Amino acid sequence: MPDASAPASSAGRPSFGEALAYWFRLGCLSFGGPAGQIAMMQHDLVDGRRWIAQRAFLRGLSFATLLPGPEATQLAAYIGWRLHGTLGGVVAGTLFVLPGVLCMLALSYVAAAHGETGFVGAIFDGLKPVVIAVVVHAVWRIGKKSLHTWQAAALAAAAFAAIHFAGIDFPWVVAAAALIGWLSARGTAPSPFAAGGHGPAGEDDAPASPLPANAGLRFAKLVAVFAALWAVPVGAVLLAMGTHPFLDIADLFTKAAFVTFGGAYAVLPYVADAAVKLYGWLTPADMLNGLALAETTPGPLILVLQYVGFFAGWNAGAGDPLAAAVAGALLASYVTFLPSFLFILAGAPYIEGMHENRGVSSALGAITAAVVGVILNLAVFLGQAVFVPVPGAVDLVAVGVAIAAFALLVRFGVAMHWLVLAGAAFGLARHATGL
Repeated sequence: MPDASAPASSAGRPSFGEALAYWFRLGCLSFGGPAGQIAMMQHDLVDGRRWIAQRAFLRGLSFATLLPGPEATQLAAYIGWRLHGTLGGVVAGTLFVLPGVLCMLALSYVAAAHGETGFVGAIFDGLKPVVIAVVVHAVWRIGKKSLHTWQAAALAAAAFAAIHFAGIDFPWVVAAAALIGWLSARGTAPSPFAAGGHGPAGEDDAPASPLPANAGLRFAKLVAVFAALWAVPVGAVLLAMGTHPFLDIADLFTKAAFVTFGGAYAVLPYVADAAVKLYGWLTPADMLNGLALAETTPGPLILVLQYVGFFAGWNAGAGDPLAAAVAGALLASYVTFLPSFLFILAGAPYIEGMHENRGVSSALGAITAAVVGVILNLAVFLGQAVFVPVPGAVDLVAVGVAIAAFALLVRFGVAMHWLVLAGAAFGLARHATGL
């Protein structure tokens, strides 16, 4: 079902049914985080099936990195849009996350209903130091790529101080970083925050995306449609379930969807601060459990926000806790992912020049630098709950496990699922031996 604004392609276009089957399969197998998911799409869709040309794929990837939200999900939606227009983009993005949504729903119930008992609690205890290592590894990996000047390193330090010591909200940190990056590109000298592009990769065998006719009217219609797609389901949940805590869930995760530059690790401090400190939906230990579960499920890591929504409903204290939890989880996922489709469908026709704009590139680089400091704050926030469970008493065993897991990630590149299994086994062994 082609869209007037979607480009034609000389690459081998699949039928809609073939594409639908592929996106669902990818959603079921998309373990390993965004890097692994993007690599799978490169291998399957560019090198193997040849559904999209290399240059077009890289343009879509560049565009996805400019946007808030999960970049692998948005890349899938962009490719679906190129292949089958608006419906293709919606189906691709939805099927990419649907298996993970269902897995996280089931695992969230296990964590909420049985997380404090027996071997389930022991498994979570073993996973927590591994999760800390994963978060620190994200700081190291992103920092190595983005802190290539002293100005970028200073901006990362300032972002950490602003959140950790001054208590400034994450959206304001992102906005300030973007403004600093944008202003730094206004002169003739290269910006110290300029983000490196993916660069050319040979000739594109598909024509460039044409600009749609009546672009302003098209954008206005899209915004109106997506406003209705937000308001109607949210309103239905509020009417059926009441406003507490569902109005706060819709508000928090909608705002989070617009500031998730840098992915789930960047937005987690913002969500954790509100969910733990402001609303009291869950504890820091529960947040760690959710992050561990998100690391083990297919789909984007940002599905951890669905886990937070589940606990918000579970602990609401009114009515059937399971019904409230399921409603909270699905509402959180819906308002988190919905804006990603708006970003792709509204911006995809314009990507030819967007990623080459100096101001946009510099703003993105500054945001990425600030995100390093934001993620470091997350590591400190969660680390306090794991390594100092009782004030003044450091859990040296957990510290040692975290250091070992970090070394395995950095030195040997051990796959995430093996680390998760090792952490679970450690937790069971520690519980059995009383270490």
